[in-house]
Amino acid sequence: MTVADGGSVAYSAALVVFGATGDLAHRKLYPALASLASRHQLPRRFAVIGNARTEMDDDDYRDEVRKAVVAAGKDPSEQQAFENLDIVYRYVAGSFDDPSTFTRLADVLHQVDERHGIAANRLFYLATVPQLFVKVARGLGAVGLADEPSGAFSRIIVEKPFGHDLQSALDLNTQLHEVFAEHQIYRIDHYLAKETVQNILALRFTNAIFEPLWNRRYVDHVQITVAEQLGVEHRGTFYEQAGALRDIVQNHVLQVLALTAMEPPASFHADPIRDEKVKVLRAIRPFDGVGLRDRVVRAQYSAGVVDGEAVPGYREEEGVGRESKVETYLALQLEIDNWRWAGVPFYVRTGKRLARRVTEVALRYQNVPFLPLPKTAVDSVHPNEIILRIQPDEGIELSFAAKVPGSPFRVRTQKLDFSYRRSFAEVAPEAYERVLFDALLGDPTLFIREDEVEQAWRVVQPLIDAFRDDALPIAFYPAGTWGPREADGLLAGDDTWRVP
Repeated sequence: MTVADGGSVAYSAALVVFGATGDLAHRKLYPALASLASRHQLPRRFAVIGNARTEMDDDDYRDEVRKAVVAAGKDPSEQQAFENLDIVYRYVAGSFDDPSTFTRLADVLHQVDERHGIAANRLFYLATVPQLFVKVARGLGAVGLADEPSGAFSRIIVEKPFGHDLQSALDLNTQLHEVFAEHQIYRIDHYLAKETVQNILALRFTNAIFEPLWNRRYVDHVQITVAEQLGVEHRGTFYEQAGALRDIVQNHVLQVLALTAMEPPASFHADPIRDEKVKVLRAIRPFDGVGLRDRVVRAQYSAGVVDGEAVPGYREEEGVGRESKVETYLALQLEIDNWRWAGVPFYVRTGKRLARRVTEVALRYQNVPFLPLPKTAVDSVHPNEIILRIQPDEGIELSFAAKVPGSPFRVRTQKLDFSYRRSFAEVAPEAYERVLFDALLGDPTLFIREDEVEQAWRVVQPLIDAFRDDALPIAFYPAGTWGPREADGLLAGDDTWRVP
C-alpha cells in the first residue's frame, strides 16, 4: 500500500473547507488536524481557509477552529501541538451562487502562496450537502483553481453520498470530470480508513496460514454485520430519502465485502488494490425479480427497549412519515460468481436500533467431513470461524476445537482473541485523520475510484427499483433486538446469524 508511514509529513498546502461552519468540519475535520499536528504530520507551511455564508473575519475563523478542537475533547498535548504550528487562517464568506465568492477565494489563495510559500498546492474539502458538489467544482474551475501548475497539485475531496442511484452517480462523475481529472478527485468512504478494515489486507496477504484457506474449498459462508444501537436521532428527514440501502450497503458494506473477497493485488499500491475490488463488485450476481424475496429482507424498527430505556419506533421519529416504508434494516444474500467464491453465500445485514453497536466480518468454515468421536465426547463444538472486528473493539478472533482438561476425552470450542487496543501501544488514527493525511500526500488507496462507485450502484440499483415499486414487503422488529425473524430465512440449512 502506498500509504505513508507514521513518520511522513504532508506537503505544504492550503486546505480549503467548504461548509467551514458546519457540523462535519467542527466534529471531524478540525480535530483531525490537531491530531495530525501532534504526530508532526502537518507541514511547517500550512494554511486553512474556510468558506461559508456566515460573516466572520480571519481571526474569528481561527478561534472557531480552535474551539472545535477543544470541544472534541482532544488531549491537551494535541491542542498545544496544534497551537504551536504557525498555521495561516483565512476566511472567505459568500454563497456558491455568487461568482465573486470564488474570485475572492482565488485572490486569497494567491496571497497565501506569495506570502507564506504554500507553493500553489490546494486541497478542497466539500463538507457540504451533495446537491452543492457540482456547483462548487464549477465555481473553482471558473477561476482556474482546478488547474495544476507544474509541480503543484489541486485535489477535491467529495463526501458521500456520491449520487442517490446509478444514473445520478454517472451524471455526477461526468459533471465533476468537466472540471477535475479523475486523479484529482478523492471520494471518501471513511470506513476504508479504519485500521481493522485495512488489516483485512494485512491478514490475508502477509500470512501464509490464512490465504490458502480463504476460498470456496474451506469457507462455508461469510457474514458481514454493520449494526447500530442508535436510531435515526434527528436525521429522520435525511433517512427518509436514504434508507439503509443507500446509507450503509451501497458504500460501507460493499467496500468491506470487496476487500474481504478480492484476489491478491499485484502490489499494495492504489490502482492494483482498487482494480481487484472492482472485479469483485462486477462478479456479484445481479438481483432480479425472480427469487428476490429469497435473497432480500427489508425491515423497520418499531418501539422497543435499548439499554433499559424505552425508545420510539421509526415512524414516531421526528421527520419520518407515519406510513413510511423506508428500511432501517436490510439483510441480503449475495453470490460472487468467480473461481474463488462460487457457491459460497455472503450474508450481509445492517440496521439501526439493534441489540448493540458492532461491525464485523465472519468467515464460517465447513464442518470436518468426519468426527471420530462419540457424541458424549463433543461439548458444544461449532464450525471454525475467523472474525474480523471492525468496531467498536477492533481485533481478530479465531475459534477452534480444543480438548477439555482432564478425563474422559471431551472437546469444546475455544477462541484466540487479538485486540488492537491491548496489543499495540500506538494509538490508531481516527478515520478522518487518515483520509486528510493521505489526500495531502496524494495517496488515493483509501478513496473510491470512479468505476468502483458506479459498479456499487449497479449492484443495488435493482433493489432501489424494487423498493420504489413496493415489490418487497416491509417487516418490523422491536428496537433493541437483532432484527426481524424473516431474516433468519435467508440463511441456508442449519446456518444462523452470529450473535456478536
